Formats: sequence, C-alpha cells, structure tokens
Amino acid sequence: MIITVPDTNATGIHMALVKARHNIGVASSMVFTMIVIADLRHYDAALEACQNAGREHPSRIILVTNGQAKADRVDAEIRLGEQVPGEVISLRFHGELTEHRASVVLPLLLPDSPVVAWWPASAPDKPGEDPLGKLALRRITDAMGSSKPIAAIERRARNYSPGDTDLTWTRLTPWRALLAAAVDSYPSPIVDVEVEGAPDNAGSMLLSAWLESRLGIPVKRSESGKGVGITHVSLKTENGAITIDREDGRMATFSAPGLPCRQIALRRRELSALITEELRRLDVDDIFAASMSTLVDRCERRDTEKARR
Repeated sequence: MIITVPDTNATGIHMALVKARHNIGVASSMVFTMIVIADLRHYDAALEACQNAGREHPSRIILVTNGQAKADRVDAEIRLGEQVPGEVISLRFHGELTEHRASVVLPLLLPDSPVVAWWPASAPDKPGEDPLGKLALRRITDAMGSSKPIAAIERRARNYSPGDTDLTWTRLTPWRALLAAAVDSYPSPIVDVEVEGAPDNAGSMLLSAWLESRLGIPVKRSESGKGVGITHVSLKTENGAITIDREDGRMATFSAPGLPCRQIALRRRELSALITEELRRLDVDDIFAASMSTLVDRCERRDTEKARR
C-alpha cells in the first residue's frame, strides 16, 4: 500500500500511519528506525537497498530528501503492507523547512528503540554533530559516494565520533577476514606490508590503516593503473610473501609460502548486502575506531612531511 500525504506535518503522517495499519491489519514489530538522508539522484537506489535490508531487519525507514518547490512544506509518502518489510516513510522538504528536518523527523522515531542514520552519497564532515545525525545511535556514511573518496575518508577519520562508521569499512570485510586467516595460518613475523588500489580508492587507504593498526608496522600504499578497488596486498614474512592479487573485482589469486597459487572469490558486493551487514551491529566498532585513529596519524605525518619540504 502506498499513501500520499501532501503538505503535511509529523502529526498528519502519524495519523495516516495509524489509519493505514488499521485498514490492512499490519502489526508493529519493527526493531529500529533508520533515517536515510539522500538526494534525488540516489533516492531509488537507497530505497531499494533499505527494503532489501528490511527483510532481515524489519524497521521504520524514513527517507529524507529536499524538493525544489519554493513554498515551505513537507510532502510525505507512506509504504507498508505485505511487499514492504516494516514501514517506509518518504519525506520531501521544500523551502525553508529544509533547514528544520530534524524537528519533523524526531516525532516519527519509534519509541524505545535504536536509531540509525545513513547518508548514501554526500555527507556532513561531522555526522555526529549534524541535526539528523544527533538523533542516531549509529551513523553510516560512504566515502566512495563522494567525488573525492580519499579526501572524504580522511575527513571522516579526523572528525570521527563513537557510533560513526563508513561503508568503505564494510566493503573490506572479505579482505580483512582473508588476511586475518592468512596471518593466523602463517605465524612467521611480518616485516613489510604493501597495499595497492585504483586511483582515489578509499578502501585501499583504510585497509592499509587497519593493517598498520593491527600489525604495528608501517604499511606502504600505492595506486595501480590496473583493476578496480583494491588490486594487490602483500605481507612479506621471513619465509616468503603472502599475496592477494585481484584485477577484475570478482576473483583473486592467493599465494603463500610453501603453497601453490589458488583462485578465491573476492567479489565487490552490492549496496543492499553492505547495508544488511552493517545493520547487524549497533554497538561501537572498536577495530574501526582504531583504524580511523591510525589513518589520522598517517595523515598528520604526511602533512608534516609536506610542510618541511
């Protein structure tokens, strides 16, 4: 069921929700509220990702966008029923009300349940200080949705506050799992680490910071003209190198001392899978926080070196 509520407010939206639930007999069994702050370009992709994630995490999804009308008003669209896991409330703000979105969203949050905020593309430099970000326990950004991903992930690191995360980190889950397993299997001391990635790839930057944070040794990062995303990781040990090479974004070649090379699946995942994974935990990710702290340290060392030149 889709209900359109033009030129309304939080009270009008709540009344429309209650009436719709009564008419179709939908019970309220949602586990949290998710606020999605998207521009019109990313609206459809964000909506699809949220609905897919909602099949595992039934929730109230509040999609916030800015319209182009000059009049000060809020237009709402409500989706619920068998084809919609949970509830979807789309809010389009016009005029001066675009500066007061939090005041409309606040009464629509589910009581006594966690709140997650997600910016699919551009995001504020300090999500924890954003009016909508302040409503959330967890704040999800995506540096790869920025026009300059590396600059974006560095800003996220410098302005990190507990509860922040980034889908760049979520994309690294298969890489981190594979590398952690490799280090556990080959306990020989690691003496040198290299990470290569496509130009302006935030994932390679964050992966190198994670490795540096966990291993306690400097990690070299470079850009590669071949492949997409992260293309190469090398962990050099006293007995040889553990390497992962991926050029096509799907399959990777894994090699380790004393073993033949083998092919492993290391596919770039869809947005829906990333959001679904990220919503499985709502507590602070200490490993992510440590990696972001290491990234800040690396940025400061780089800036200091540039200033000396």
